[in-house]
Amino acid sequence: MFDIADPAALGFNAERLRRIGAFLEERYVGPGWLPNAQILVARDGQPVYHARAGSLTQEGADLADDALYRIASMTKPITSIAFMQLVERGKVALEDPVSRVLPELADLRVYAGGGGGSPFLPGKAAPPIRFVDLLTHMSGLTYGLQNRTNVDAAYREAKLDLSRAHSPEDYLQALASIPLQHAPGERWTYSVATDVLGVAVERLSSQRLGDYFREHIFVPLGMHDTGFDLAEAMRPRLADTYAFAPGGKPMRIERGADSPHFAPSAFHSGGGGLVSTLGDYHRFCAMLVGGGRLGEARIVSPKTLALMTANHLPGGADLAQMSDALFSEASNAGTGFGLGFATVVDPARTLMPASRGEFYWGGAFSTAFFVDPAEGITMVFMTQLYPSSAYPIRRQLKTMIYAALEDSRD
Repeated sequence: MFDIADPAALGFNAERLRRIGAFLEERYVGPGWLPNAQILVARDGQPVYHARAGSLTQEGADLADDALYRIASMTKPITSIAFMQLVERGKVALEDPVSRVLPELADLRVYAGGGGGSPFLPGKAAPPIRFVDLLTHMSGLTYGLQNRTNVDAAYREAKLDLSRAHSPEDYLQALASIPLQHAPGERWTYSVATDVLGVAVERLSSQRLGDYFREHIFVPLGMHDTGFDLAEAMRPRLADTYAFAPGGKPMRIERGADSPHFAPSAFHSGGGGLVSTLGDYHRFCAMLVGGGRLGEARIVSPKTLALMTANHLPGGADLAQMSDALFSEASNAGTGFGLGFATVVDPARTLMPASRGEFYWGGAFSTAFFVDPAEGITMVFMTQLYPSSAYPIRRQLKTMIYAALEDSRD
């Protein structure tokens, strides 16, 4: 399915690239720690290495190149690109208050205590959330999965983390009833902010999010297998999903053929609702490494993409300094955050081979991608294991890819 170029012609050592597939098979898939894995490495948009291992289903169905995966938070960069397209058209500005488009979020309060079965204590009025605060995860919104505070617990009770059943209006009303974890701009908190951004895209475009994506991103890029609601004919291609079991093999938590993705969803989750393939997401990454363009399709301008992949954390801080929950670990030193992407600001502090300006993200089911504009390198990795923190596989794969690089441009 993939037209693989000669590695040497693109500056890679073929033998070292082959180590990646062997590593995935011997370390993870063969012993049963991952149900399957697919990886595609490319340079300047041209695939240079592809490997796959494992089965599509617990029953042993073949894993094909066009297997479908729940990409979870790898939806976020697509939603962020969609919003920035609307910025480019003058429909909205990064500094605009969110309430200009989403009046439900006009009068929010900052958490002051309470909750957990009791009413929240009255908190101070929050400054207006701006759209840039949503894109950078500095809005004060949160995720229930973080399990830290009563605000997180309220998100879990309202089922806000990965909604398919809420209407967009009900979703915003539920959010507005819960105080912000902190004032906008105060800290970095991974959150449902990109779901809110997706609702804004819908209102600004007068289209459902999936329809907007299809018209303005997926069709131009040839991403024909990516969407929120899957056609019946795609049912045999969706991988099973598994959960990490400490001390044991992963447990299947959803059979692909039984997925709710085959029924229409009331809410298109811009933060985590898409299903895609290795090849489709590669085309999205090829557009990114191409400065916002793939072939004849111009998705965003190079300057817009440069703005999105710059570090927007205050004072040039990194995630280890600014986050107080997920991504506050020391392993995120040297990594800032832009408008929908994490971005490398100090390669040495990441303790991995990297380029300054490299950007990336991943999904809760251990999927991942990165884009290195300096070297022209992209990677897409697909599997289906929750949570993504179960193994250090993303760091391992990135290290092995750079270890295979013979011709550095940086």
